[in-house]
Amino acid sequence: MSVRHEKRSRKYRGTRSVGWGRIGQHRKAGSKGGVGCAGLHKHKWSWTVKYGKSVFGKHGFKRSWNKAKVEVINVDQLEELVRKTNSDSVNLSDYGVSKLLGRGTVSRAVQVKVDYASKEALEKIKRAGGKVELLR
Repeated sequence: MSVRHEKRSRKYRGTRSVGWGRIGQHRKAGSKGGVGCAGLHKHKWSWTVKYGKSVFGKHGFKRSWNKAKVEVINVDQLEELVRKTNSDSVNLSDYGVSKLLGRGTVSRAVQVKVDYASKEALEKIKRAGGKVELLR
């Protein structure tokens, strides 16, 4: 738990500087102009332009192009692929596919090698008499 300091307005109410030291005496043209970042978008704008260029605006970016894309295929598309290749075994990573999903049906036994597969896809291929080998 951090220690909280009392508000300055509770202290030094009868004194000349009210706890702000001798700088607190300058109340005319050369005054501080606020506390902290007050006025950076208004009366301290010239300071912001010269020294505080990183105070406002967005900074940096997210590299959306570095996200690994997961190419998927469904069970019904798998059956079409097996028909085209005229074989009962398919390595989907050769086709750039990394995940097998369970939409559709499969009518024959298929041997499939793939990185990832959903539970439904595994069940449907097992029911048809096939086998799925997960590479990862």
